[in-house]
Amino acid sequence: MVFVSQNLAAAVYAHWLEALVVVALLTVCVLLFVVQRTVRRTAASASASPAAVSEPQSALQADQLCALIQETTKLDPHRKPGAKLAALVQSIFQLESVAILDVDLHEVYRAGEWSDEIQDVLQNICTFETSSDDPETGLSRRVLRMGNLPIGAMLLRGETHGRMASAIGSVIAITFDRYHALANESRTESARQTELLRTTVLDSLAHAYKTPLTAIGAANEGLSALGHLTPAQMGLVTLIEEQTALLNQLTTRLLKTARLQASEMTPHAEKVVVAPLIEDVVASLRDQLTDVPVKIAVSSDDLSLRCDRSLLVALLTQYVDNAAKYGASGTPVTIKAAKHAAEVIFSVHSIGPTIPPSDFERIFDRYYRCSLPANKVPGTGIGLSVAKRTAQAQGGHVWVTSDFERGTTFYASLPALPPPITPPPTAQGHAQL
Repeated sequence: MVFVSQNLAAAVYAHWLEALVVVALLTVCVLLFVVQRTVRRTAASASASPAAVSEPQSALQADQLCALIQETTKLDPHRKPGAKLAALVQSIFQLESVAILDVDLHEVYRAGEWSDEIQDVLQNICTFETSSDDPETGLSRRVLRMGNLPIGAMLLRGETHGRMASAIGSVIAITFDRYHALANESRTESARQTELLRTTVLDSLAHAYKTPLTAIGAANEGLSALGHLTPAQMGLVTLIEEQTALLNQLTTRLLKTARLQASEMTPHAEKVVVAPLIEDVVASLRDQLTDVPVKIAVSSDDLSLRCDRSLLVALLTQYVDNAAKYGASGTPVTIKAAKHAAEVIFSVHSIGPTIPPSDFERIFDRYYRCSLPANKVPGTGIGLSVAKRTAQAQGGHVWVTSDFERGTTFYASLPALPPPITPPPTAQGHAQL
């Protein structure tokens, strides 16, 4: 529901913006038409005078601006408009050359002859917000803005100056903004669909693996029950048992990841005493921690909180498992828990390869692996994303600190009392809205 609501809001906003832009352009066109008719009537009234002149230049420019507005409304809003805009401005206003910079795309569009340094010139116009006309060279410089935000620059060479050049720049800026708004909507929808597909595949794979893993485990137990196995055969049975357990653990993590991503997991809060829970986590990882000294520091023996015990176990298991994998040989893993205000903060510290600050946020993203070669150990890149989502599902958050002198510490903060859970709306509730 969250994804659908966010996407719907983005779509409504984008289409509302597009409609508003079209209305604004049509309004401008109507106003220009009224001004043009007034100018023509004035010119007609003056035609009886010996001093009568041909239609004023301003009327011609009004016609040209109306033509530009009409042509821009015909452009495909899903295609980059820059090249077409440059060609339209040159042809409609009969200019020697036109150059336009789109800052968001870092692209320059040209019509006519320009030097190779034109991109730097346009970038300077945008950076220093230069708007000027040079009658000697015939150059008009304009910053393209949406509100107070510069989004590009325009350079014209020809007879168009003053307010007309500014009006052309405004039409180009509006057209750029319409394209970017729709492009952002498309990218958001594409990312949502990709993530939804990925979550569905994860969930399907995890469920598909459960059945054969259960059969392998049962067959292995049957082999052990037969008895009279040679030492070599017992070694194979033990290996099958260990690897089946590892696959089961990975499959469980995949299921949790898929459910958390789909917001389908509802925490079941209960009173959890922290110290025994940490001891259970350490005991479950005894094979990984065989040669790793473990230190546990809990602020008080009766420290407790209300949370989903299984989710907290999954979070701390991931933290401790990571510390054992990445920690330097012989160095301890320190697990701490303490209450601060209305939160209980857990931390797992180890000494080993450091994590660069640029990875502090991204390391909790699904499938992301640390950018340093020293941190490349076998893994799927989903464990820390599970830790992050288990904390978020209970109103908490996670973070990490890491440097060469103090080592690496992963933190998780959970509220001592869980936040109220809002049940999803029922079909009947939707019907009543």
